[in-house]
Amino acid sequence: MRQQGQRGTCRLAEVEVPSMQESSPIPELRHRQLQQLITGLDDGVVLVGFDRVILWANERALALHGVKHLDELGSTIEEYRKRFQLTYRNKQPVHREDFPIERAMKGETPRAVTIEVSPVHQPDNPWTHTIRCFVIYDEAGDPEYMVLVIDDETGRFEAEDRFESAFNANPAPALICRLSDLRYVRVNRGFLEMTGFSRDDVVGRSAVELDVFAGSADRDAAVRNLHEGRTVPQTEADLRVANGAGKRVIVAGQPIEISDERCMLFTFADLEPRRRAERALEASEERFAKAFGLSPVASWIWDAADFRFIEANTALVRLTGYAKEQIVGRTPLDLRLWADPLEQRKLGALLEGEGSISGADIRIRVRDGSPVDCLLSAETIDLDGRKCVLCVMQDITERKRSEAELMTAIETVMSETSWFSRTIVEKLAALRSATQHAPSAAGTECLTEKELGVLKLVCEGLSDAEIAERLRLSRHTVRNHLSSVFRKIGVKRRGAAMVWARERGVAGSAAQ
Repeated sequence: MRQQGQRGTCRLAEVEVPSMQESSPIPELRHRQLQQLITGLDDGVVLVGFDRVILWANERALALHGVKHLDELGSTIEEYRKRFQLTYRNKQPVHREDFPIERAMKGETPRAVTIEVSPVHQPDNPWTHTIRCFVIYDEAGDPEYMVLVIDDETGRFEAEDRFESAFNANPAPALICRLSDLRYVRVNRGFLEMTGFSRDDVVGRSAVELDVFAGSADRDAAVRNLHEGRTVPQTEADLRVANGAGKRVIVAGQPIEISDERCMLFTFADLEPRRRAERALEASEERFAKAFGLSPVASWIWDAADFRFIEANTALVRLTGYAKEQIVGRTPLDLRLWADPLEQRKLGALLEGEGSISGADIRIRVRDGSPVDCLLSAETIDLDGRKCVLCVMQDITERKRSEAELMTAIETVMSETSWFSRTIVEKLAALRSATQHAPSAAGTECLTEKELGVLKLVCEGLSDAEIAERLRLSRHTVRNHLSSVFRKIGVKRRGAAMVWARERGVAGSAAQ
């Protein structure tokens, strides 16, 4: 039972070995090489005879078993196995014939083995030992005893277990590829859920079979870094998934060591949700652009900072007489669009205070200088991180002219009722009421003091802006009061409200 390469020249000489148990049955430790081995290592050392008797152990070996005296290990290997539970890291028991000592006694060259060791009465907190076995020969070349060298791997494997738990629990998809043969040795749940693969579909496959760099613009550089064990920077790739389709991902690689093996940790970010969101956004923007462009109501988008036109639709072009190229990039002041140059400042104050404008009466001048009465509504929006204003404007010039002409005629006729009989006066009153969709018999007592004040100013012909200035209210509040007045008296237009008010003797200036 000789082992070439492990033999040493053994000259009998009495030497003192540190940490020697006083009960050591070895007659004399004569090997200087053995003394140097024991004193130069922090590992545990156990000497075992070929009769399986445990001859001696250093203090480190005892500590690695949680005992203080040699006899607590057991006098023989058989007693040792009765006192300590030996399992592989997969929790399978270490059979007697697989223990390094048994292999050495058969003349085999025992390989290092990593096992978990725990007292049989405390199996839940094992130590992790890597055990190597050497045969010591005497000077005649005959095997004399065996040496077990024990490395404490508990801390390292606990750290690896923590990494394994974190790796598996991490929702971010990840793979681990062994660099020695470029095969995948770990896969987490995140990767399996993203691709639809099972664990058996991935673990054991090569990096060629499951190419994580397919479709990458930097594929050659990424593959070169993988072969050289260097960091793989983030790159976009088309990862093939279980159903055969491609999934766009971002992949990056980081070199790591697992169980003393060099590996590459791949992490992934699924770009499909982002791509779906981008496609949905593009479709939404396309629908908005079509609706915006085809709307029969004049519409445009302003930059909120300076009211510069960002976009304008065809209806605005028709209304103003300016070409789109003349509008976009300029402001209403540049185009002299406002009949009142202060209009823009008033609109800006409303947007700043209220964030929106609803049905504001404004007058603009189109390209040929003609005045146009409009109702303008606006809402602040965010456009690619830029604060903007979406505006719509309806031309009400004809409507206002018709209302004004009707009111003038009625007021003129009724200014002197003495020329008419009671029947004619009643018909004129009925004609005035015809402007109301739902005539109301309510009196002024249904209105609040503020609402009555607003109505009086309407009868004086003031606009919302002028009423707001006169009463020191916001235009939004004036509009709310008018809406309430219209609802209470059953009208929908200012002209009808004026007729209703005149019929009931509402006149004079509102309170300041």
